[in-house]
Amino acid sequence: MKERILVMGASGMVGGELVPALRKKYGAENIIASDIREESEVFKGTGPFHTLDALDVAGTKTLVEKEEVSTIYMLAGLISAGGEKNPKLCWDLNMGSLRQVLDLAVEKKLKVFWPSSIAAFGPTTPRKGTPQKTVIEPTTIYGITKYAGELLCQYYNRRWGVDVRSLRYPGLISWKSEPGPGTTEYAVEIFYGALKEKKYTSPLSADTYLPMMYMDDAMAGTLQLMEAPGEKIKNRMSYNFSAISFSPVEIAAEIKKHIPDFKIDYASDHRQAIADSWPESIDDLEARRDWGWKHEYDLPKMTEMMLKNLREKLKISI
Repeated sequence: MKERILVMGASGMVGGELVPALRKKYGAENIIASDIREESEVFKGTGPFHTLDALDVAGTKTLVEKEEVSTIYMLAGLISAGGEKNPKLCWDLNMGSLRQVLDLAVEKKLKVFWPSSIAAFGPTTPRKGTPQKTVIEPTTIYGITKYAGELLCQYYNRRWGVDVRSLRYPGLISWKSEPGPGTTEYAVEIFYGALKEKKYTSPLSADTYLPMMYMDDAMAGTLQLMEAPGEKIKNRMSYNFSAISFSPVEIAAEIKKHIPDFKIDYASDHRQAIADSWPESIDDLEARRDWGWKHEYDLPKMTEMMLKNLREKLKISI
């Protein structure tokens, strides 16, 4: 049977990378992108796109039936810093969109991918080498929706056998999309500052470590998870998913190897408290054991690729 995939929330940072990767693998005509926002410039004109509110139950069902969808990647949602500005919207959007997709998966026997996050953890979680099963007491509304969503995914799998799969994404680093307001996105902003002005003011303190991952690794791991045989998926909440961990001072030092006169200073803002409640590093042994996850990009290689691609994107020669 031909794979027909719907990507909801496709115009965000993850969707901007995932849609092209899926279209390359399964054929552009088989990947239907949707978002309440305009079609992302990253993949505009490369395949089907529909304007769709992720909370529109009837509209989603109609699109799934019309396009004969077999798999949904449910990416729509409000992230950490934005969620703190509007907690009600964060809850309604993040939980409502997931539940309506899971209900549709029961009815239509769909396969589902839904991203969780390191935000599901909290200040009582062990911060170094955070294990798969541990104390989870998130303190942000975004983190609360992620943990609740993980439990909901597990419930739908156990209760109705829905083939739902999930990853606890760390901070994701990409050159294709502009950085947003998220807590980890300083690690994208810093490259723009380095290339445009040779300086950057970090919203996190110099020694704030957070788990991070280059987007190419994240997309490879996501597809690997979704393509793995069902019997290999032992975790139906969400897998710990990790590659590298670093602090602002460490990424700045790596950038200085390429741009020697780059300067960084520090002015912690509201994102600092959020970062301080998250892990410094993640133990993803279960993902590596169950379905063979293995990352490719370390900090030096990621830095080199970000600078190379952003120079071309921004037409900057240094």
